[in-house]
Amino acid sequence: MSKISIVVPTYNEKENVGNLVNQIDYALRGIPYEVIFVDDSTDETPDAIRKVMEENANVRMEHRTKEKGLATAVLKGFSLAYGDYIAVMDADLQHPPAILRSMYAVLESGADFCVPSRFIPGGSDGGLGPYRKLVSGVARYIGKILLPCLRKITDPTSGLFMFRKAVIDGADMRPIGWKIMVEVLATGTYRTVVEIPYKFQARPAGESKLSSKVTMEYLMQIKDLMKRGKKQKGMKVIRWSYEKMKAAEKQYGI
Repeated sequence: MSKISIVVPTYNEKENVGNLVNQIDYALRGIPYEVIFVDDSTDETPDAIRKVMEENANVRMEHRTKEKGLATAVLKGFSLAYGDYIAVMDADLQHPPAILRSMYAVLESGADFCVPSRFIPGGSDGGLGPYRKLVSGVARYIGKILLPCLRKITDPTSGLFMFRKAVIDGADMRPIGWKIMVEVLATGTYRTVVEIPYKFQARPAGESKLSSKVTMEYLMQIKDLMKRGKKQKGMKVIRWSYEKMKAAEKQYGI
Protein backbone atom coordinates (compact mmCIF):
# COMPACT_ATOMS: atom_id res chain seq x y z
CA MET A 1 0.00 0.00 0.00
CA SER A 2 1.09 3.57 -0.62
CA LYS A 3 2.38 5.48 2.41
CA ILE A 4 1.03 8.84 3.58
CA SER A 5 3.18 11.57 5.09
CA ILE A 6 1.02 13.95 7.15
CA VAL A 7 2.68 17.32 7.65
CA VAL A 8 1.41 19.23 10.69
CA PRO A 9 2.84 22.71 11.40
CA THR A 10 2.53 23.54 15.11
CA TYR A 11 2.80 26.69 17.16
CA ASN A 12 1.79 26.40 20.83
CA GLU A 13 -0.62 23.46 20.42
CA LYS A 14 0.39 21.37 23.45
CA GLU A 15 -3.25 20.65 24.36
CA ASN A 16 -4.05 19.14 20.96
CA VAL A 17 -1.12 17.11 19.62
CA GLY A 18 -1.76 13.92 21.60
CA ASN A 19 -5.45 13.83 20.71
CA LEU A 20 -4.62 14.60 17.07
CA VAL A 21 -2.22 11.67 16.72
CA ASN A 22 -4.63 9.29 18.45
CA GLN A 23 -7.34 10.24 15.97
CA ILE A 24 -4.98 9.96 12.98
CA ASP A 25 -3.82 6.52 14.14
CA TYR A 26 -7.41 5.33 14.44
CA ALA A 27 -8.45 6.84 11.10
CA LEU A 28 -5.54 5.25 9.20
CA ARG A 29 -5.61 1.79 10.77
CA GLY A 30 -4.15 -0.63 8.22
CA ILE A 31 -2.61 2.16 6.12
CA PRO A 32 1.13 3.00 6.30
CA TYR A 33 1.62 6.56 7.54
CA GLU A 34 3.94 8.99 9.26
CA VAL A 35 3.13 12.24 11.05
CA ILE A 36 5.73 15.01 10.70
CA PHE A 37 5.33 17.84 13.18
CA VAL A 38 7.26 20.96 12.16
CA ASP A 39 7.19 22.92 15.38
CA ASP A 40 7.91 26.60 16.02
CA SER A 41 6.42 26.66 19.53
CA THR A 42 7.50 28.78 22.47
CA ASP A 43 5.60 26.71 25.05
CA GLU A 44 5.72 23.02 26.06
CA THR A 45 4.44 21.72 22.71
CA PRO A 46 7.81 20.06 21.83
CA ASP A 47 7.66 18.10 25.10
CA ALA A 48 4.10 17.02 24.32
CA ILE A 49 5.19 15.84 20.86
CA ARG A 50 8.18 13.95 22.30
CA LYS A 51 5.83 12.13 24.65
CA VAL A 52 3.69 11.13 21.67
CA MET A 53 6.82 9.97 19.82
CA GLU A 54 7.65 7.63 22.68
CA GLU A 55 4.26 5.97 22.24
CA ASN A 56 4.02 6.00 18.43
CA ALA A 57 6.97 5.21 16.18
CA ASN A 58 5.18 6.79 13.19
CA VAL A 59 5.59 10.29 14.63
CA ARG A 60 8.56 12.58 13.94
CA MET A 61 9.31 16.19 14.87
CA GLU A 62 11.44 18.99 13.48
CA HIS A 63 11.63 21.70 16.15
CA ARG A 64 12.79 25.03 14.74
CA THR A 65 14.30 27.88 16.75
CA LYS A 66 15.82 30.05 14.02
CA GLU A 67 12.92 30.10 11.56
CA LYS A 68 9.21 30.78 11.99
CA GLY A 69 6.08 30.72 9.87
CA LEU A 70 3.46 28.28 8.64
CA ALA A 71 4.54 28.41 4.99
CA THR A 72 8.19 27.54 5.58
CA ALA A 73 7.17 24.94 8.18
CA VAL A 74 5.04 23.09 5.63
CA LEU A 75 7.80 23.25 3.00
CA LYS A 76 10.21 21.82 5.56
CA GLY A 77 7.73 19.01 6.16
CA PHE A 78 7.57 18.34 2.42
CA SER A 79 11.35 17.96 2.32
CA LEU A 80 11.28 15.46 5.20
CA ALA A 81 8.41 13.35 3.85
CA TYR A 82 9.02 9.71 2.89
CA GLY A 83 5.47 8.97 1.74
CA ASP A 84 4.08 8.43 -1.75
CA TYR A 85 1.27 10.82 -0.80
CA ILE A 86 1.62 14.00 1.26
CA ALA A 87 -1.17 15.48 3.37
CA VAL A 88 -1.27 18.79 5.21
CA MET A 89 -3.54 19.51 8.14
CA ASP A 90 -3.73 21.83 11.14
CA ALA A 91 -2.98 20.69 14.67
CA ASP A 92 -6.06 22.30 16.21
CA LEU A 93 -8.49 19.45 15.29
CA GLN A 94 -10.68 21.73 13.20
CA HIS A 95 -9.70 19.40 10.36
CA PRO A 96 -11.21 16.02 11.36
CA PRO A 97 -8.53 13.30 11.04
CA ALA A 98 -11.17 10.75 10.00
CA ILE A 99 -11.33 12.42 6.56
CA LEU A 100 -7.76 11.24 5.84
CA ARG A 101 -9.04 7.77 5.03
CA SER A 102 -11.33 9.09 2.30
CA MET A 103 -8.56 11.34 0.97
CA TYR A 104 -6.32 8.29 0.69
CA ALA A 105 -9.03 6.46 -1.28
CA VAL A 106 -9.22 9.40 -3.70
CA LEU A 107 -5.52 9.16 -4.51
CA GLU A 108 -5.65 5.36 -4.70
CA SER A 109 -8.35 5.83 -7.37
CA GLY A 110 -5.79 7.61 -9.57
CA ALA A 111 -6.40 11.29 -8.79
CA ASP A 112 -3.42 13.59 -8.29
CA PHE A 113 -4.90 15.92 -5.69
CA CYS A 114 -7.66 15.71 -3.05
CA VAL A 115 -9.29 18.81 -1.58
CA PRO A 116 -11.87 18.31 1.19
CA SER A 117 -14.45 21.08 0.76
CA ARG A 118 -16.82 22.80 3.16
CA PHE A 119 -18.87 24.11 0.24
CA ILE A 120 -20.19 21.08 -1.61
CA PRO A 121 -23.21 18.98 -0.51
CA GLY A 122 -22.37 17.21 2.74
CA GLY A 123 -19.76 19.81 3.78
CA SER A 124 -19.99 22.55 6.42
CA ASP A 125 -17.95 25.47 7.76
CA GLY A 126 -19.89 25.49 11.02
CA GLY A 127 -16.68 25.51 13.09
CA LEU A 128 -15.93 29.09 12.03
CA GLY A 129 -17.18 32.20 13.79
CA PRO A 130 -18.72 35.10 11.81
CA TYR A 131 -15.47 37.12 11.59
CA ARG A 132 -13.40 34.19 10.38
CA LYS A 133 -16.10 33.24 7.88
CA LEU A 134 -15.91 36.77 6.47
CA VAL A 135 -12.11 36.79 6.25
CA SER A 136 -12.03 33.29 4.78
CA GLY A 137 -14.70 34.15 2.21
CA VAL A 138 -12.93 37.31 1.06
CA ALA A 139 -9.60 35.45 0.77
CA ARG A 140 -11.24 32.64 -1.16
CA TYR A 141 -12.84 34.90 -3.75
CA ILE A 142 -9.77 37.09 -4.19
CA GLY A 143 -7.80 33.93 -4.99
CA LYS A 144 -10.45 32.63 -7.41
CA ILE A 145 -10.63 35.96 -9.25
CA LEU A 146 -6.88 36.44 -9.63
CA LEU A 147 -5.63 32.85 -10.12
CA PRO A 148 -7.37 30.83 -12.87
CA CYS A 149 -6.22 27.51 -11.39
CA LEU A 150 -8.45 28.12 -8.34
CA ARG A 151 -11.67 29.02 -10.14
CA LYS A 152 -13.15 25.52 -10.42
CA ILE A 153 -12.28 24.61 -6.81
CA THR A 154 -14.93 25.44 -4.21
CA ASP A 155 -12.58 25.57 -1.19
CA PRO A 156 -9.18 26.67 -2.55
CA THR A 157 -7.91 28.35 0.63
CA SER A 158 -8.36 25.35 2.92
CA GLY A 159 -5.41 24.15 4.99
CA LEU A 160 -6.45 20.50 4.55
CA PHE A 161 -5.37 18.63 1.40
CA MET A 162 -3.49 15.60 0.06
CA PHE A 163 -1.53 15.09 -3.17
CA ARG A 164 0.87 12.73 -4.86
CA LYS A 165 4.45 13.58 -3.95
CA ALA A 166 5.29 13.87 -7.66
CA VAL A 167 2.99 16.92 -7.89
CA ILE A 168 5.66 19.13 -6.30
CA ASP A 169 8.67 17.73 -8.15
CA GLY A 170 10.42 20.81 -9.54
CA ALA A 171 7.71 23.18 -8.27
CA ASP A 172 8.81 26.77 -7.73
CA MET A 173 7.25 27.18 -4.30
CA ARG A 174 8.02 30.41 -2.41
CA PRO A 175 5.05 30.79 -0.05
CA ILE A 176 4.95 33.78 2.27
CA GLY A 177 1.35 33.53 3.39
CA TRP A 178 -0.87 31.24 5.41
CA LYS A 179 -2.47 29.35 2.51
CA ILE A 180 0.05 26.77 1.35
CA MET A 181 -2.44 24.82 -0.78
CA VAL A 182 -2.80 27.85 -3.06
CA GLU A 183 0.97 27.67 -3.62
CA VAL A 184 0.89 23.96 -4.46
CA LEU A 185 -2.11 24.32 -6.80
CA ALA A 186 -0.48 27.25 -8.60
CA THR A 187 3.02 25.80 -9.01
CA GLY A 188 2.59 22.00 -8.94
CA THR A 189 2.14 19.54 -11.81
CA TYR A 190 -1.15 17.64 -11.83
CA ARG A 191 -4.20 16.83 -13.95
CA THR A 192 -7.04 15.69 -11.71
CA VAL A 193 -8.35 17.29 -8.49
CA VAL A 194 -11.11 15.55 -6.54
CA GLU A 195 -13.18 17.47 -3.98
CA ILE A 196 -14.90 15.57 -1.19
CA PRO A 197 -17.23 16.98 1.50
CA TYR A 198 -16.11 17.53 5.09
CA LYS A 199 -17.34 19.37 8.15
CA PHE A 200 -14.99 22.00 9.60
CA GLN A 201 -15.02 21.68 13.40
CA ALA A 202 -14.69 24.07 16.33
CA ARG A 203 -11.33 24.22 18.12
CA PRO A 204 -11.34 22.08 21.29
CA ALA A 205 -8.41 24.01 22.83
CA GLY A 206 -5.96 26.85 22.15
CA GLU A 207 -6.42 30.04 20.16
CA SER A 208 -6.69 30.87 16.46
CA LYS A 209 -3.50 32.19 14.82
CA LEU A 210 -5.40 34.45 12.39
CA SER A 211 -4.10 38.04 12.34
CA SER A 212 -3.93 41.05 10.04
CA LYS A 213 -0.30 40.16 9.30
CA VAL A 214 -1.11 36.74 7.84
CA THR A 215 -3.92 38.29 5.80
CA MET A 216 -1.49 40.77 4.22
CA GLU A 217 0.98 37.96 3.57
CA TYR A 218 -1.74 36.06 1.72
CA LEU A 219 -2.44 39.04 -0.53
CA MET A 220 1.29 39.36 -1.29
CA GLN A 221 1.42 35.64 -2.08
CA ILE A 222 -1.49 35.89 -4.55
CA LYS A 223 0.11 38.89 -6.26
CA ASP A 224 3.37 36.98 -6.70
CA LEU A 225 1.62 33.84 -7.98
CA MET A 226 -0.11 35.85 -10.69
CA LYS A 227 3.34 36.10 -12.30
CA ARG A 228 4.91 32.85 -11.12
CA GLY A 229 2.07 30.32 -11.22
CA LYS A 230 1.48 27.79 -13.99
CA LYS A 231 -1.48 27.89 -16.41
CA GLN A 232 -2.57 24.35 -15.38
CA LYS A 233 -4.04 23.57 -18.81
CA GLY A 234 -6.23 20.47 -18.93
CA MET A 235 -6.84 20.48 -15.18
CA LYS A 236 -10.03 18.59 -14.26
CA VAL A 237 -11.99 19.06 -11.01
CA ILE A 238 -14.32 16.24 -9.95
CA ARG A 239 -16.68 16.31 -6.96
CA TRP A 240 -17.44 13.15 -4.99
CA SER A 241 -20.47 12.64 -2.81
CA TYR A 242 -20.31 11.05 0.63
CA GLU A 243 -21.66 7.85 -0.92
CA LYS A 244 -18.92 7.87 -3.58
CA MET A 245 -16.28 8.32 -0.86
CA LYS A 246 -17.49 5.27 1.05
CA ALA A 247 -17.79 3.19 -2.12
CA ALA A 248 -14.19 4.05 -3.06
CA GLU A 249 -12.93 3.06 0.39
CA LYS A 250 -14.63 -0.30 -0.03
CA GLN A 251 -13.43 -0.71 -3.61
CA TYR A 252 -9.78 -0.15 -2.70
CA GLY A 253 -9.95 -2.20 0.48
CA ILE A 254 -9.39 0.79 2.75
